[in-house]
Amino acid sequence: MSVRNTHATRALNLSFAIACALALPAAAIAAPAGDATDLDEVVVTANRTAVSVNDTLTPVDVLDRETIQRSQARDLNDLLRGRAGITISNQGGAGKLTTLFLRGSESDHVLVLVDGIRVGSPTSGLAALQDLPLALIDRIEIVRGPRSSLYGADAIGGVIQVFTRREKQGFAPRVHVGGGSNDSLEFGTGFGGRSERGWFGADYSFRKTEGINACRGAGFPVFAGCFTDEPDRDGYENHALSLRGGLEFNEQWSIEGQALRAEGENDYDGSFVNRSETVQQVIGGKLQWRPSETIHLQLLAGRNVDSSDNFLGEVPMGFFKTDRDSATLQGDFTLAEGHVLTAGFDWLRDRVDSDTVYDESERDNKAGFVQYQGRFGAQSFEASLRRDDNEQFGGHTTGGAAWGLNFAERWRVTVGYGTAFKAPTFNELYYPFFGNATLRPEESKTWELGLAYRGERFNARIDGFDTRADDLITYDSSINLPNNIDRARMRGAEIGIDTTFAQWTLAASASVLDTENRVGFYQGNDLPRRAKHSARIDLDRSFGKFRFGATAVGSGSRYDDVANSTRLGGYGTLDLRAEYAITPALSLQARVANVFDREYETSSYFNQPGREWFLTLRYAPVN
Repeated sequence: MSVRNTHATRALNLSFAIACALALPAAAIAAPAGDATDLDEVVVTANRTAVSVNDTLTPVDVLDRETIQRSQARDLNDLLRGRAGITISNQGGAGKLTTLFLRGSESDHVLVLVDGIRVGSPTSGLAALQDLPLALIDRIEIVRGPRSSLYGADAIGGVIQVFTRREKQGFAPRVHVGGGSNDSLEFGTGFGGRSERGWFGADYSFRKTEGINACRGAGFPVFAGCFTDEPDRDGYENHALSLRGGLEFNEQWSIEGQALRAEGENDYDGSFVNRSETVQQVIGGKLQWRPSETIHLQLLAGRNVDSSDNFLGEVPMGFFKTDRDSATLQGDFTLAEGHVLTAGFDWLRDRVDSDTVYDESERDNKAGFVQYQGRFGAQSFEASLRRDDNEQFGGHTTGGAAWGLNFAERWRVTVGYGTAFKAPTFNELYYPFFGNATLRPEESKTWELGLAYRGERFNARIDGFDTRADDLITYDSSINLPNNIDRARMRGAEIGIDTTFAQWTLAASASVLDTENRVGFYQGNDLPRRAKHSARIDLDRSFGKFRFGATAVGSGSRYDDVANSTRLGGYGTLDLRAEYAITPALSLQARVANVFDREYETSSYFNQPGREWFLTLRYAPVN
């Protein structure tokens, strides 16, 4: 494939993006007074309790419904790429396998939750981010850093929690319809309401695209590419439905429940299978009891279903279905003002149903955790401890601690340390002729240091981290099976800035990452598919009924393999968007993505979309 971007152009794009991001604090300080950026909102993912963003001792990014809608992003891949600490790898456009690397950790080292329910495939270890439609999402919380001491397995790089739509007030119907490049169509409708004691909502979304040619060929050697040459368009279709509701019986008792189901049909390039029919389903409920102002008890339970029926053309070629049942009993106890003790128990059961026969197809995990959060004048402190007891690999203990100091009114410095682990997947343990049932959990230790400034007109934060991971699972040629033989180091820094001034809304982030394979034949090599540098800038402004915006994303080069023999060049893209408010409730949105039609790859041999346009008509009454 001929690549129109030269390496020099890519490097220039990236350098420009990062330079702009790093220059933003000065620009924000010099900006004329305007509306303050309201980031003092409550988040729950970082500490499993409701905490203000300003009070968290770990880096948290929040993408609310307004941010999602303003960005005009088409999917989670589009929304998350380039943000602080995040590297995205996608295999061929909309609906194709998308993996996310957070702070250089493996793609299965990131815990994903939907409304508090753990999601992901116990066989592959991955969450199907590409199948979660943005139209059903209310907000996303991204926690960077180890959280296994609260959540257990998988949270080495961090936690991403997706919250489905929530009604704020009154009755709110909504509908949107759109279309664009590659014969793309999109439709969504929903409604919701809230009264003094209860709330309810329902949303449906549909998305279809003929797509692009996902893969540019078999490559040489064959395993370097897609195992086949299929120069066709690889389409994607997704139907999704979300239902939820809640009721406050009185001041003490409340109950809520939600369900999300997304069904997809995905074409891709492959010699063994090239089409799949997928289901992602999350059902959960929560019962809460507040007997006093100092005690809060909650019971959360749910199930995640991840299934895929695979085909070669129209010929069935196998299926995988996994069920993940979970339950949590948690109590939050206010010991005194500014001092909270949290204790709880987690239960998790994974099950596999497939035409591939596994030696074991079910396992349970039980865990207990405790956390203390305290404020002492200008200082804050938190500590957590957790013990997991897994039916397959036995017990594992993780812990974490963080300290913060507020100084000079608006500044805060934080220091943190945490251990984390990743449980082996069913494929790694039991896949026929490949699994190794003696595998141990992968482990990590992380140090963090952060400095934040929160002002009336802008907020800025810089965070550094150093993670050492041991017992990483990789193929061991001496036994022809996966084994705990790898070690790695991931270290880097992230800067994030948000500000609103003179009707401009600006959000920017930049990341620097250094990874190293620390053992074996490839000792000293970079870990694959992690860019050393990345940056993102989102800039928007309103002019009466019009709003205009731009998103610039830059990524440095990366290697696609552990041998560091296949290099993927850096790239930069620019997206432009506009919106016109026809009425307060009716708006027309227009977007051009990848304006300069850059060709690039985030996974070797897999194409990314070129220039694309999209129009959306959106109706949402203002309460």
